[in-house]
Amino acid sequence: MSAATSSSQRARARLAMTVFAGALAFGVGAAPNAFAEDSPYPSASAEAPVKVDPNDSDLKLPDGATLADPKVLDIKSVVEDLGGEERREDTNADIKFALQAEVLFGKDSAKLSAAANGRINAIAEEIKKQDAKKVRVFGFTDNLGSSAHGDVLSKQRAEAVHGVLQKALTGTSITFEIRGYGEQFPIAGNDNEEGRKKNRRVEVSFPRAEGSQR
Repeated sequence: MSAATSSSQRARARLAMTVFAGALAFGVGAAPNAFAEDSPYPSASAEAPVKVDPNDSDLKLPDGATLADPKVLDIKSVVEDLGGEERREDTNADIKFALQAEVLFGKDSAKLSAAANGRINAIAEEIKKQDAKKVRVFGFTDNLGSSAHGDVLSKQRAEAVHGVLQKALTGTSITFEIRGYGEQFPIAGNDNEEGRKKNRRVEVSFPRAEGSQR
């Protein structure tokens, strides 16, 4: 055996011993219930958490500082019909309905279809139930055609829905906000017809009555 080979083997032996010693130091292979570092579970030999001193000055608020008021997390509930034609979103503060343009209007039109009034009147009943004082009616389109045309068409469609709501809510003191956003704020991709269909919509949103249940 040459001196070079012997030296190389001794170096590898020293490296193996170093790795083995390091493994023992960190408990690798020593405990059969130990977990890999990327495991979501703690090691069976994990140490107890560090005890926290509640009187530690570093844990106290500075003089004059106060904690923010407690707040209930705003949880969103989304319900969509099987065809995706109507979508309802509920939060602790607001209710929003999104109606696809196909169930309200003809292609590239702002004239309401015969079936549209029933859907819009159902939303009006929910507005009455929540005793809302402000209602937003926003129109949206897909990205086909010019942006300017989409802006105009979406505003016309929002105004058409507003007209039915206003008639159904006669006698109430409601302020309406009506806008057309065109192709802005898509809720789906515009690279296929399924996504574009969802983006062509009119949204009606209003505050939830305090204390009302979802």
